[in-house]
Amino acid sequence: LDFLRVLIPFSHLWALLGTLCRTKPTDLVFIIDSSRSVRPHEFEKIKVFVSRVIEALDVGPNATRVGVVNYASAVRSELSLQGPQSKAALLQAVRRIQPLSTGTMTGLAIQFAVSRAFSAAEGGRDGAPNFKKVAIVVTDGRPQDGVQDVSARARAAGIEIFAIGVGRVDMGTLRQMASEPLDEHVDYVESYSVIEKLTHKFQEAFCVVSDLCATGDHDCEQVCVSTPGTYRCACRDGFSLNSDGRTCTACNGGLGSALDLVFLIDGSKSVRPENFELVKKFINQIVDSLEVSDKQAQVGLVQYSSSVRQEFPLGQFKSKKDIKAAVKKMSYMEKGTMTGQALKYLVDSSFSIINGARPGVPKVGIVFTDGRSQDYISDAAKKAKDSGRAPEFPGASFSPGVKMALEKLQMEICVEEDPCECKSIVKFQTKVEELINSLQQKHILWNSAMLGLP
Repeated sequence: LDFLRVLIPFSHLWALLGTLCRTKPTDLVFIIDSSRSVRPHEFEKIKVFVSRVIEALDVGPNATRVGVVNYASAVRSELSLQGPQSKAALLQAVRRIQPLSTGTMTGLAIQFAVSRAFSAAEGGRDGAPNFKKVAIVVTDGRPQDGVQDVSARARAAGIEIFAIGVGRVDMGTLRQMASEPLDEHVDYVESYSVIEKLTHKFQEAFCVVSDLCATGDHDCEQVCVSTPGTYRCACRDGFSLNSDGRTCTACNGGLGSALDLVFLIDGSKSVRPENFELVKKFINQIVDSLEVSDKQAQVGLVQYSSSVRQEFPLGQFKSKKDIKAAVKKMSYMEKGTMTGQALKYLVDSSFSIINGARPGVPKVGIVFTDGRSQDYISDAAKKAKDSGRAPEFPGASFSPGVKMALEKLQMEICVEEDPCECKSIVKFQTKVEELINSLQQKHILWNSAMLGLP
């Protein structure tokens, strides 16, 4: 039984997906509230959030420039758009910022951004049409001055405003500040301790896709070839491109890959919505490596939390495009973590003939989970081991992050009667291992202690 164990933090999955795009050249100004209601340790959380967003940007004089405006009763420019724009210099400047700890003059801070922070004298690129102007306002209270009129003037000047409210903030004030559509520009978090979870939203907001093939946003059956702003489809050796320009036909009776693959996805509330979306993107990257048809690869998807929900069985969808669309539409269950129950479902149901499994076809399960199970997994693991049909996690310690187990679900794949099946399953395992290795190259280290390995 071949078995692979890897711990992959969600932040590093974002690092992988982040390599697929570059950030738009932008004049970005953070407007951060340091009034007396923001405690010192909470202000440190704001600085961490600002730093995490900066880390994901392409910064530089000809790329994205970053400024920071600090306000309370007064306003102070901490970092100007014409200041040092290396990533290291920006992060160091953010670490040095100290809270002002007085009142809350949010309108005054926005006016300062319009008249000073985005001005040409301070490094703003107002006359350059290819550069956006973006302000991110972070506040936790009701302002002591008006924000509606000054925010309208800022938006009229071409500044896109994101408003982030924390704790007992006045939501009406946030809506008065933010740009349209409000559901994309207004965010709320219950405390500063969780503000960092918004980092991924802004990483995506500043991302412009440069490679549709790499992100999986295409309908090529086999090979996607990226071209500026678009793509074209091609076929692997032994196949020819059909007249539709996207599907392929085997040449000279060539054989495709036969594989039954089921993803088992943890949808518990500890995963959090932004990380659940991340896993969906990673799944679709794996789907893109497959040849999907009745005689080749079939894909099924199961989500679990406090209960188990089959999203779609093996063979329901006959093309990569339909599979990826179904994955994108999958809703987040957001409850408990019953991993044992889910493993039992995988063993007993997912690979059954009634759910689309094909006799004699290699079967593979990929399991994503981020937390300790609330039920026992030992019985399901033992049954899996005895039958050779599902993953087991001997001595594994589940911890925050993603634990992926790639498991050959049949004891014997390389049978003499069909050596092509052996080749196809090995190729698939190699593809998934390549995806994992690319994450490791982003400075992900094996953590034997956390995985319970010797």
